[in-house]
Amino acid sequence: MSAHSYVINPALPVAAPDILDALQSIVVSHLSDNLQRLSGVKGLQRIHKGKKLVGTAFTVKTRPGDNLLIYKALMMMSKGHVLVVDGGAEETNALVGELIMLYAQQRGCAGFIVDAAVRDTAAFYEADFPCYARAISHRGPYKNGPGEINVPVTIGHQVIHPGDVIVADEDGIVSFPADKAQALIAAARITATNENNIKEEIATGKVEQAWLSKVLQPYGL
Repeated sequence: MSAHSYVINPALPVAAPDILDALQSIVVSHLSDNLQRLSGVKGLQRIHKGKKLVGTAFTVKTRPGDNLLIYKALMMMSKGHVLVVDGGAEETNALVGELIMLYAQQRGCAGFIVDAAVRDTAAFYEADFPCYARAISHRGPYKNGPGEINVPVTIGHQVIHPGDVIVADEDGIVSFPADKAQALIAAARITATNENNIKEEIATGKVEQAWLSKVLQPYGL
């Protein structure tokens, strides 16, 4: 395989600790609401138990069924990076499994997002290592390339750029540029406050409620 078969770009820095810490307490749905409800990864399933995933995208684009460049990426990553793999949504061959997970944990990787299959799912669940994948398959990968590292990738209809902030929970995955994080965090906190106010109104038991009227009245309902 010739050298021109690979594109290997350096990693972008991990987002600031205060940003990552703040995002730990913000649910994905509130971030999504403030991304105009147009962004977010679709079609991937959570493989682990329930730990929240927050980190910075380290992207890999592979030939479907091949994980050669994932090996290289693991050695380049820093603590707080999320391995984001565009495997072409191919479900036949698993691109990561327990051994790769164990090594990634040692490197401080925050988790995996794999638009392809994974295997050794019991190990991911037991370790509660954040992993979202297109499918599960016992079939292992090939290791021939080609591939690209730290290039824009497409994951479940969402374009993710190297260095984007990744947040994932039980409702799904969102990504956004790091320079938009502070404004998005502030907006999501307002959303949370508004929802808490609605919960308090619902608890009153009244039929007529302001949050319902706000939606219905413009339509004369």
